[in-house]
Amino acid sequence: MPRPNKPRRVCRLPACTHFYSQEQVSHTHQGLLISVEEYETIRLLDYMGMTQQEAAAQMGTGRTTIQALYTQARRKLARFLVEGTPLTIEGGSYQLCSRQRCSYPQNCQTGKTASRKDTHTMKIAVTYEDGQVFQHFGHTQQFKVYNVEDGKIISSEIVDTNGQGHGALAGFLFGGGVDVLICGGIGGGARNALAEAGIQLYPGATGDADAQVESFLKGQLVYDPNTMCSHHSHEEGHSCGDHECGSHSCH
Repeated sequence: MPRPNKPRRVCRLPACTHFYSQEQVSHTHQGLLISVEEYETIRLLDYMGMTQQEAAAQMGTGRTTIQALYTQARRKLARFLVEGTPLTIEGGSYQLCSRQRCSYPQNCQTGKTASRKDTHTMKIAVTYEDGQVFQHFGHTQQFKVYNVEDGKIISSEIVDTNGQGHGALAGFLFGGGVDVLICGGIGGGARNALAEAGIQLYPGATGDADAQVESFLKGQLVYDPNTMCSHHSHEEGHSCGDHECGSHSCH
């Protein structure tokens, strides 16, 4: 008798589970079927921008399993797009993870009802200037820090960095108990320092800081996990913010 599959951790169920083209007279025919854990690999790798190793750790399985699930899901998505075959997301061998074990608790569904009594708190920092997401992490003079409880902002404050640069800012955020950073451009050294401090990074964000945090809490933040900023050599008096580093030096 084959050994049953170990359930994989899933942190967010799909908002929509049935997809069909306009040409379909009826979508009652099941057509293609993507399991919930296959959907989760698409969400983690393509939407969240995780590596396969990170996704494997998040789902509590091996990297080869992630590769297999991801490949199967992508093939089914390709058939849906090319052939217009109806697609349904359901079933599989999975379990909803708990917030305590989730690396991204803001996107975690526990399977409990909305009346649950447990409370999750976190701190979100945004590189900040004049209400906007400042576009160069290493030269930000302020962070706006949001205290979040159970998915809602309960307070916020603007914190000066006191002139601290690239190397010290990760420690500055860690010392302030920050869990998540939303920013524009950021260099490789700062990325590594934030990772070592256990701070989740969402780079490549732009626009109103308050609006970006609200989008993040809804799981709708538009960001680019591959955004880098190589503009680290500055003339005296030069500010990346003044020269729009986010638009011409970050890619």
